[in-house]
Amino acid sequence: MKKADTGKVKVVKEDALIVAVDIGMEMNRGYCTTPDGRSTKTFKFANTREGLDTLWGMIITSKNRFKCNEVIVGYESTGPYGEPMLHYLMNKPVRIVQVNPMHTKRVKEINDNSPLKTDEKDPRVIADIIRWGHALSIVIPEGDAAYLRRLNNSRERHVRERTALVNQLQQLVFLLFPEFMTVIKDIKCKTPLYLLNSYPMPEAISVLDKHALGEEMRKRSRGKFREHHAEMLINLATNTVGIREGVSGLSMDIRHILVQLEMLRNLIAEIEGEMEITLGRMLYSSKLLSIKGLGVVSVAGIIGEIGDFKKFGTRSEIMKLAGLDLFEISSGKRKGQRRISKRGRSLLRKILYYAAIQTIRKNGILHDYYTRLTDRGMKRMMALVAVSRKLLGILYAIVRDDSEYSVNFESMKRQMIKKAA
Repeated sequence: MKKADTGKVKVVKEDALIVAVDIGMEMNRGYCTTPDGRSTKTFKFANTREGLDTLWGMIITSKNRFKCNEVIVGYESTGPYGEPMLHYLMNKPVRIVQVNPMHTKRVKEINDNSPLKTDEKDPRVIADIIRWGHALSIVIPEGDAAYLRRLNNSRERHVRERTALVNQLQQLVFLLFPEFMTVIKDIKCKTPLYLLNSYPMPEAISVLDKHALGEEMRKRSRGKFREHHAEMLINLATNTVGIREGVSGLSMDIRHILVQLEMLRNLIAEIEGEMEITLGRMLYSSKLLSIKGLGVVSVAGIIGEIGDFKKFGTRSEIMKLAGLDLFEISSGKRKGQRRISKRGRSLLRKILYYAAIQTIRKNGILHDYYTRLTDRGMKRMMALVAVSRKLLGILYAIVRDDSEYSVNFESMKRQMIKKAA
């Protein structure tokens, strides 16, 4: 693949063919035009091999007809439906760019002063945006990086499912045995899940021996819960204010949720195991994993979202990919506050944010940096975003320069600046 440039398409040459595609789930709408206004009619093609071959045939025909030397294919970012086309075209002699849906919406009204949206109009609007130089080129991960992206997306989806199931479980337990949560606060830990699976009804807990239950809880929690917790649980189960009607249905629901949670736990563990194996095949992953605070899931997620670090020419390009590039809105005497654009990959920002939390802990690599920011009066959330930017810059520099992270680098740099001054 060509080197990535996540900035705007600076210039569309006069001899370029612009191919705009309005992506759909089953059918797409294409349109070919040139910077000087020569164009074809819009055409349909399906998300199948035959349909994509039709698109490629139209591109070749239009390129020869208009005597163009370069082809730029652009589409509006619309989730997963455009990916088959991207992978079909990635090895073709074309440049692939994408258009921000927000830009498309605004330009629609500029063109004809109407909010009209049709399959005929949309690809023409996308072509205009590309012609004006407002499209962005994209990075398509390949090989192990692409595999890590799929694994990371799968893990993120399963984690969301697990969170939803835990919320449902809390609601059901509250109906059946509301006092349960006063003894065991975190219902998703091993001990409460074991108790709910073994004793789904409060009546089953109320008749237990406190010594036997206390020993079970001690073993499962590795000493966190003991006999006095078991005694509290038995007493509360005896006098619970939980509902008495339809409890068999609630118990069955709880049992089904516990089965699903166990299945998700195994799936997430399998995915994380695959992440670790895949990272072992990547030469620079060990250098990223050596940074204190970054684990397998964080590094795998970052690599999967970014792809190949070396395809980015500058630090600002990779910041833009993450949506961590800064902007402000100022007018006249009013000076706007600087904020991040949030127009990049949202999952990458999320991973960096949680990784930043780990690095600012006491003795963390960015603890001092975070402290300096908060001591200057910066809000903690803004400081965490600044740490995320700093962390991404460090990761990019390590891969770009094929170097190791030095814990004392920042202090050495400040000393050198003092000496130079």
